[in-house]
Amino acid sequence: MRVSIVGTGVQCIRRASVFKSNSEDALVSICGGNWSQTLKVSDELKCAADKSWEELVSRADIDAIIVCTPPNLHSVISVAAMESGKHVLVEKPLGRTLEDSRKMVATSKATGMVLKCGFNHRHHPAVLEAKRRFESGILGEPLFARCRYGHCGRDGYEHEWRADPLQAAGGQLIEQGSHAIDLIRWFMGEIQTVSAMTATHYFKSQPMEDDGFAIFRTHSGGTASLHTSSLQWKNLFSFEVTGADGYITIEGLGGSYGLQTLSVGKRSFVEPFQDLVIQYRGGDSSWRHEWLEFRNAIVGSYQPMGNGVDGLRAMEIALAAYQAEKESRVVEVDFSNL
Repeated sequence: MRVSIVGTGVQCIRRASVFKSNSEDALVSICGGNWSQTLKVSDELKCAADKSWEELVSRADIDAIIVCTPPNLHSVISVAAMESGKHVLVEKPLGRTLEDSRKMVATSKATGMVLKCGFNHRHHPAVLEAKRRFESGILGEPLFARCRYGHCGRDGYEHEWRADPLQAAGGQLIEQGSHAIDLIRWFMGEIQTVSAMTATHYFKSQPMEDDGFAIFRTHSGGTASLHTSSLQWKNLFSFEVTGADGYITIEGLGGSYGLQTLSVGKRSFVEPFQDLVIQYRGGDSSWRHEWLEFRNAIVGSYQPMGNGVDGLRAMEIALAAYQAEKESRVVEVDFSNL
């Protein structure tokens, strides 16, 4: 697969690392908003430098693009790429607005191009194993889920694009929280109603929240809670699902989030608690496994795990959460568009 990347920041480097030891795929080119930075990064990655995203998506020598830009550019780049016959892997959240995101999904459907949202958390080994055990029925009917997910912001964080409402889809709840919302949907089923509370506790000069809570109810009656924050001074990832017969807990994502650990336990009213504990060492393999899922979906002509519709659903839920807080009520998520 011949690939180009739009964006020259941290996500570009993460995504490009997949191709270093991958003989089946090749990074052809990159482009960014700053030409000198584009040249610098392209030299490091040993690929071509395109002067604009328009030039990049019109290339005849690529099969797919990866969009690593702020959300306000996701839709225009992705739609142009798909209309030019390129498959698209785009970072989350899918777009800046629902209108943008719906246009992306509609274009994928109309052109037959694969659209995947960057939900790499589905591809962490602990998450994949948890999903496998969950689907085996070992937990029984899912009852509730909890997710706590936060990172330590940095000096000047409120001046980055993530704090700009013209570039970002929202604050912390949708920015990092999209991963958690997607995992809750994946394990618990479609979310029907949501309520939320957000706050700007520390980065007070930014117009969007740095801390968010949300509570969900699924169509099947299950419940879930989410707390996501850029004020988690020690990075944290914790995801739990409890069923009628057992439970799973995932702690850590590797790196600054700590050793990735999966614990699986069974319901027992009298026996001592006994968890099966699996610890995953080594580097972050989620980027590679997500790329392979995307590529295999293209080759096999199927919808990838974490596709455009999944990205759209996560946006609909997150934006319904903002609406719920604004109107001080529980909001029903509208999935009538597809």
